[in-house]
Amino acid sequence: MIRLAGVSRTFTGRSGAVEALRGIDLDVTEGEFVAIVGRSGCGKSTLLRLVAGLLPATEGEITVAGKRVTKARRDIAMLFQRPALLPWRSVLDNVLLPAEIFGWRRAAHRDRAQELLDMVGLGGFEKRLPHELSGGMQQRVSLCRSLIGDPRVMLMDEPFSALDALTREELSVELQRLHMESSATILFVTHSIDEAVLLADRVVVLSPRPGRIRKVVDIGIPRPRSLGRNAHLEQVARCSADLHELLMERDTPVAAGEGGR
Repeated sequence: MIRLAGVSRTFTGRSGAVEALRGIDLDVTEGEFVAIVGRSGCGKSTLLRLVAGLLPATEGEITVAGKRVTKARRDIAMLFQRPALLPWRSVLDNVLLPAEIFGWRRAAHRDRAQELLDMVGLGGFEKRLPHELSGGMQQRVSLCRSLIGDPRVMLMDEPFSALDALTREELSVELQRLHMESSATILFVTHSIDEAVLLADRVVVLSPRPGRIRKVVDIGIPRPRSLGRNAHLEQVARCSADLHELLMERDTPVAAGEGGR
């Protein structure tokens, strides 16, 4: 579904060139959930923006569903750290915003919007304004908005990082359930190793800048996953410890082909 071949990105400014990513090779299959972890500044968010078509690659090629990514596409949705809801629009109208932007028939998507709001526990809040909602509820609205067009690919840039620990865990479990019920392919950037292990089929570990794929780790924990009592605590803890050690290692060259599927 998603293929990155030899992808690099360099930013040029008044102080000179900064190489953010170097030689990224990665294949993500349809319906897969892949998390990306790494230290601050390693290029995680840049990688998402390249796949979204919001930035061009300096080198290499990115394809989604066999088509080269050269600009933003309707079949790719992106969820950011902040909900970015329009404050004067109701919950329902915020969810339906993509339908207006892309010229879809509003009536045809209204039932889908209501279905999504019910799925995330926001049934009955359709007429509320964003300031009347908690941070976690606002991010649920943002999640519904990103799903309204049934995107083939979802790119998520630390969507739960601004939330308290309990709300973050609750939304992680909710996202896992939604992913299991859909066919969307997800690339998920996070600083939380536990969150990555809880959600992902595979975890991509990036080296410090310039970001390169240090290792891709398969998470073999059966779904649905949970951190509750007698659930998957030991397995999550074991995988998290291994990933933590990888992130703490000194930067070393990546073995050829290690980032591929």
